[in-house]
Amino acid sequence: MAQTLRRIPVLTLNTDGHPHPKENTLVGLTVAFGLVAIVSAFFAHLHILGSWTGLAGIVTGLWGQFISATTAERFVVVIALGASAVGFGIALAHGGLFGGAW
Repeated sequence: MAQTLRRIPVLTLNTDGHPHPKENTLVGLTVAFGLVAIVSAFFAHLHILGSWTGLAGIVTGLWGQFISATTAERFVVVIALGASAVGFGIALAHGGLFGGAW
């Protein structure tokens, strides 16, 4: 049969059919930093971890947004960038980057 239907949707960041290893790596790093930052925001004693991972997520997310090639990459980067920023802000409120006095 010449035409086939794809029944399972393919979840990929490379929607244009070309590989983007650098962009996909930045997306993965931003997601990882965002998850760590947002999870550590729930624990006040992890403010140093949350603030540094949030800051790293913001930096990698902005760079990933700058060089992204597809809409799928931008979509994931924006969500992870928001999580990194929220985690960073809450961690700053709990004590900051260097463990400020309570």
